Amino acid sequence: MTSITSHSAADTGASRLAVASQWQLVWWAFKKHRLAMVCLAVTIALYVIAVVPGFFAVNDPEQQNRRAIFHPPQSVHLIDTKDDGSWALRLYIHPYQLKRDPVTLASIYEPDTSRKVYLQLFGEGYEYTVMGLFKSRTHLLASEEAGQPLFLFGADRLGRCVFSRIMQGTQISLSVGLLGVFLSLFLGIVLGGISGYYGGRTDFVIQRVIELVLSLPTIPIWLALAAALPQDWPAIMHYLMITVILSLTGWAQLARVVRGRFLSLRTEEFVTAARLDGASEGRIIFRHMLPSFSSHIIASVTLAVPAMILAETSLSFLGLGLQPPTISWGVLLREAQNIRSIATAPWLFAPGAAVVLAVIALNFLGDGLRDASDPYNK
Repeated sequence: MTSITSHSAADTGASRLAVASQWQLVWWAFKKHRLAMVCLAVTIALYVIAVVPGFFAVNDPEQQNRRAIFHPPQSVHLIDTKDDGSWALRLYIHPYQLKRDPVTLASIYEPDTSRKVYLQLFGEGYEYTVMGLFKSRTHLLASEEAGQPLFLFGADRLGRCVFSRIMQGTQISLSVGLLGVFLSLFLGIVLGGISGYYGGRTDFVIQRVIELVLSLPTIPIWLALAAALPQDWPAIMHYLMITVILSLTGWAQLARVVRGRFLSLRTEEFVTAARLDGASEGRIIFRHMLPSFSSHIIASVTLAVPAMILAETSLSFLGLGLQPPTISWGVLLREAQNIRSIATAPWLFAPGAAVVLAVIALNFLGDGLRDASDPYNK
C-alpha cells in the first residue's frame, strides 16, 4: 500500500512538472533557495523605502539644526518602567542635552534620563510628497512632542538627521541602478539580438564595437565622462547623465550573452517553424526567441543592479557623480572623507552599511535566480 502511494505521488509530481510553464518551474526552484528568498524580502523592503522614503524618515532630511551638530545616535527604549514599579510596552527616548567641556570647550551630548519623549507608530511629522502625487504627514515613527528631533543614526556636521537622509538617498541610489540597468538591457538586447540573428558583416561590426567597449578601463572612463559634465546643470540633469554614463559601459557583456543565445536558437525547430509560417522577423525575435531565455536575462539584470549602485556610489563619493543638494548614498559618504568626521562621528559611515546591505541582497537574489533559471537541469 505504501509503495502504491509513493508511486502515485511521484506520478503526480512528474505530471505536474510536465504541464508546468517555464515561470512556474523557475519559481518552484527559486523557493528552495532560502537565502535568495530572504534577500528577495530585503530587496522588496529596500524598494518600498525608495518609493516612499518620507514615510520612513523621522525628520526632514534637509533641515539643519545648529544645536545638534554631530549629535550621537539615540537609543529607542521599548519597555517603559513607571515609578511604582509597573511597566508597559511603549517606545520612548531620552533627549540629549548639549553641554561644553570646561577644559577643551568641545560639545558634549549627555542623555537627560529624567525626561522621556514618547514615540508613536504612524504618527505625524514633517510634510512630504508621495511619488509627486499628493502630500502627507504620516510617518512610520514620529515623536509625540512637536519639534523634538529624533536622531536614530545621529546627525552630521550641519545637524541633519543621518537616518532620514539615508532613507531619502535610497530613492536615488536604487533608482539609478534600475534605470541604468534598463538602459543597458535595451542596448544589450537590441545590439546582441541583431548580431546573433543576422550574423555576417553585421555580427562582425557589432562584435568589434563590443570588444572596444570591453577593452576600455571602466573607472577612468566613468571619471572622465563625469568630470566633463557642466557643474551648473540642475540636479535632475546630473542624475540622468550619470545614469547614461553608467549604462554606456554596462551593455556590452549582456550583448555578448544575448548574441550567443540567438546564435544557438536561430537554427532551432520552433524558430524555423515560425519562419516558415510567415512570421515577421520582429515577431520571431520578441515572441519566440527572447521569451525562451528571459529567465537568464532577469538573472543577469539582477546581478547588474549592484554594480550600478556601487558605480554611482563611487562617483558621488569622489565628487564626480551626483552633487548636493541631491541626496544619494555616495553623496552621504562624502561626509566621512576627513579624519575629524571619523574621530568625532563614526555614525557617518552608516550609508556605507546601506550600500553593503543592498549589494549583498541583490547579489544573492541574482545568484538564486541564476540557479533557478534552468530548472530542467535540477
